[in-house]
Amino acid sequence: MRTTRTIPRTRTARTTRLLAAAVGLLSATAVAVPSAVAAPAPSGQARLAAVSDAVQRTDVNGIAWYTDQASGRVVVTADETVPPAAITRIRQAAGSDAATLKIQRTSGTFRPLLAAGDAVYGGQYRCSLGFNVVSGSTYYFLTAGHCGNVANTWYTNSGHTTLIGATVNSSFPGNDYALVSYDNSAVSHTGGFSSAPNAFVGEAVKRTGSTTGTHGGTVTGLNATVRYADGGTVRGMIQTNVCAEPGDSGGPLYDGTKALGITSGGSGDCSTGGTTFFQPVNEALAKYGVNVY
Repeated sequence: MRTTRTIPRTRTARTTRLLAAAVGLLSATAVAVPSAVAAPAPSGQARLAAVSDAVQRTDVNGIAWYTDQASGRVVVTADETVPPAAITRIRQAAGSDAATLKIQRTSGTFRPLLAAGDAVYGGQYRCSLGFNVVSGSTYYFLTAGHCGNVANTWYTNSGHTTLIGATVNSSFPGNDYALVSYDNSAVSHTGGFSSAPNAFVGEAVKRTGSTTGTHGGTVTGLNATVRYADGGTVRGMIQTNVCAEPGDSGGPLYDGTKALGITSGGSGDCSTGGTTFFQPVNEALAKYGVNVY
């Protein structure tokens, strides 16, 4: 005869109570962990970065901004072209962190400033601005003569929508300099040079151009004559080992605040180096009766 074993009901009830208690503890633990770990608040630096990004995304023209870590503010400067509605848009973009904004006004209009080495566009060409110069109350800039030969009118942009002015005179070959007038009063022209002496062999110099930026080197020769591959010959040039590339033509050669030369041409590039030649700027100044400033 088969015997059936019966588990006492008291043991089953006890086990059930223990399991229920265990499940209750696990459930309590599962609930407690997320509530105990709060999301970290963003750091002050992260908040400022987010506000700065928000200002940028507004695409409001006529403003400048920077992060002042010391005061914990994003300082926005708006020129006189920015309407009140745009200021409101900036504050709204910052959202709950708008209190970190410091918005201030300035007179005038923010616009690009032309200075030595900036790109200038004429015809189908891009050259570089050499030096801003002045005669009385009339302002001009110097660039390379082979640039002046190919364009009668110059602009600040490749789309030819912002006029600078007209080519007044250019000389190439033989020399390599040109004079361009500032005919657009809305285009500012900064200075920064105090003299235009003769260069000397061994002088440490820098050159700036719209293609390759600023590079340094040494004057290796004076009064050099160069006959370029296309047959153009220039004389009385400053020879250096400073690199240059197409589009750098017309840019300035200088030693601190001393204006020395106008980029004419050369060989090589700014990856491998090369030999370059510069029209002495003092010859161009004497020719046109102008001064650097």
